Amino acid sequence: MKKILLPACCCFIFATTQAQHALHKMWQTDSTWKVPESVLVDTKNNVLYVSNIDGAPGGKDGQGSIGKLSRDGKPIAIEWVKGLNAPKGMGQHGNLLYVADMNEVVVIDIKQGTIIKKIPVEGANFLNDISIGPKGEVYVSDSQEKKVHKIEGDKVSLFADGFTRPNGVLWQPDGVYVLDNGLLYRFDANGQNRSTIAQGLEGATDGVERVGGKDFIVSCWSGVIYYVHADGKMEKLLDYRNEKINTADIGYDDSKRIVYVPTFFKNSIIAFHLQ
Repeated sequence: MKKILLPACCCFIFATTQAQHALHKMWQTDSTWKVPESVLVDTKNNVLYVSNIDGAPGGKDGQGSIGKLSRDGKPIAIEWVKGLNAPKGMGQHGNLLYVADMNEVVVIDIKQGTIIKKIPVEGANFLNDISIGPKGEVYVSDSQEKKVHKIEGDKVSLFADGFTRPNGVLWQPDGVYVLDNGLLYRFDANGQNRSTIAQGLEGATDGVERVGGKDFIVSCWSGVIYYVHADGKMEKLLDYRNEKINTADIGYDDSKRIVYVPTFFKNSIIAFHLQ
């Protein structure tokens, strides 16, 4: 009797601990986007913004743009705002859209669909992701210079450094979270008291979003997406490496639990429901 029940019990425990969450594909756009690197959800205007590199990821060629996509996957304007270089991460504060673009942060008036200013970041070479606090303070990662900057008004200051290759950055009420080459860190509001939330993620960590106010979704550019629990436990939700599909800087709608994935060189956006 014991020989029968004990293995069955063990199998049940393994299944429940290994399959808590999953991603279910909802839709995928046509391959009409232009090396999409990041997706940002604008719930107020009910649209998605997509950053199109449209050239070399580190190039200053003026080919980059920001596109608009409906939340059910229909293109509104693939090149809504032109004149950027290699735009990557985005953040929104009120009617303003902030875009990391090589060595400057581009500010777009959402209602007008026009660039209103560009904030240079001295010494920057590869600005990557952006997150914005409640007072409009901008946090932007510089992957090549291994720093995270903070912008208040038009004044740029150093928020934190000593990284390997920082990318995803996320302001939250309990701190600022930064992805760095397979690690997820949390900092206090002053860029101090660094603590490690998770480690052992695939090295090309890219985008990070909060789930339910406590856990995280983390994407890796190479094609992997993780669910990261608040205690650091990780679940691999998706692995597209064999298909050679990148999963770059994700967007996330927490109210509907939808993850929007830009596929970079595959030139499409994929939506998944998180369960």
